[in-house]
Amino acid sequence: MPEGFELDEPGAMRLHYRTDEEHLAALGYKQELHRSWSGFSNFAISFSIISILAGCFTTFSSGWNGGGPAAIAWGWPILAGLILCIGLCLAELVSAYPTSGGIYWWASRLGGAKAGYYTGWLNLIGLFAVEAAVAYGCATFLDLTLGFLSTSYHSGNLDTVFLYFVVVLAVAAVVNIFSSHLLAWINNVSVWWHVFGAAIIVGILIFVPAHHASASMVFTSTINGTGFFGGSTHGLGFLIVVLPIGGLLTQYTITGFDASAHLSEETKSAGATAAKGMWRSIFYSAIGGWILLLAFLFAVQNEAKVTSGGGGVAVIFAQALTSRWGGTVLLISTVGQFFCTMACMTSCSRMLFAFSRDGAVPGHRYWSTLSAKRVPVHGVILTAAVAIVLTSPALIQVDVGGVPVPVAFYAVVSIGVIGLYWCFAIPIWHRLRLGDRFVPGEWNLGRKYKVLSVVALLDTAMVTVMAFMPTSYLGVPWQDGFAWKYVNYTILVVPTAMILLWAYWHLSVKKWFTGPKSNINSAP
Repeated sequence: MPEGFELDEPGAMRLHYRTDEEHLAALGYKQELHRSWSGFSNFAISFSIISILAGCFTTFSSGWNGGGPAAIAWGWPILAGLILCIGLCLAELVSAYPTSGGIYWWASRLGGAKAGYYTGWLNLIGLFAVEAAVAYGCATFLDLTLGFLSTSYHSGNLDTVFLYFVVVLAVAAVVNIFSSHLLAWINNVSVWWHVFGAAIIVGILIFVPAHHASASMVFTSTINGTGFFGGSTHGLGFLIVVLPIGGLLTQYTITGFDASAHLSEETKSAGATAAKGMWRSIFYSAIGGWILLLAFLFAVQNEAKVTSGGGGVAVIFAQALTSRWGGTVLLISTVGQFFCTMACMTSCSRMLFAFSRDGAVPGHRYWSTLSAKRVPVHGVILTAAVAIVLTSPALIQVDVGGVPVPVAFYAVVSIGVIGLYWCFAIPIWHRLRLGDRFVPGEWNLGRKYKVLSVVALLDTAMVTVMAFMPTSYLGVPWQDGFAWKYVNYTILVVPTAMILLWAYWHLSVKKWFTGPKSNINSAP
């Protein structure tokens, strides 16, 4: 029997290695990153990046305006189930190929250098955007928290929020650069912060408000706060335009779980633990997120005023809670979002390191250089810089009828969603195409990979529609009052990026790029 393989129960081959270093060497890499992360730490970073204390808070208004309470209450578990199918498919791949390159490496191995090239860049674009979105959300909620806790503080100033955003990125970068051990510890703490923090928030929203919304309102009330179709909550337009906008709440919140793959070279027993960390982070986040969202919905005191106030969670808390209780809830969320920012930066810098290690990024020698502490310092700094540039349109004031509309934030969110889900789809497609020729690792799906892969690809197609939807009806050229500041610039950025990547491939990359490069003399 070939070295590195063993027979599975039905007699099929699967990969098996005695040590993580042996498995990594078989994939063509020597152990460079410090392998100090436990299986729990690996789960923790994906759980932290998913962060129900981030996405459920910052994109709640998308769900409220794009369907209302019923769309959130029913849409979350349905969409979360579809995302879990994607996570299970990717977990099988990380078990077979536990490398920092993650999705990019799998696509290269299964579909060739061209598939790997596009996957790697889509993954990077998605991770850059998600890091930016989470950090800006953290800054926004820090601003809101200070506004709740201090009557003399005036929140909502865009320049101030952007300054907080830069500070959040700077602090996260310092932690990422100077202590891998501290980072792993913070991610472990982040898990319990999310668990107990979410539980405390739910408890506050159950016991503090004077009264609660009815189950009928939560599970049957629909809202169209987008401005499309005159606010109608019926008909084909509501189904194919408004609800997809609301679905972004779930699809954005449950992203970033590929961090378990990017940190696999730093995780012990990665062939099993990284795979479990990936799908478990989705599963537990889905349950916790649904409970949290239901708590938000039942705390609504006046449905119409939530809509007129923009549909954000801060409006609900202002109705249902005193300023001190509301500030406490927002503070818990803000700290969770900061933990999430640090985890996003770690994942993004590791992906940049791996992709640069194979020569696919301009300036690759710089981004793949490790410090004495085995940290890609230059890569960490670059991720923060790109986040600032990508989010700079948030400095432009945008409002509809006097209500602020976070067009730039939702555009960055949409870019992240597109990049990540498209890059997930490429290796899933190639794994499905290979069928029984694929040799699975220690953790695998067996024959269930066929159904799960098809569901995962269909969900990716649906996500594409969601992410390209305009945030406001004023961002549609044929609407009266149209202005470029209202446009969801995802529809401009993503196609432009794909054209540039296509040109870069045909003019240069295909002549020299061969996919992942071994950094050892010979793989065993």
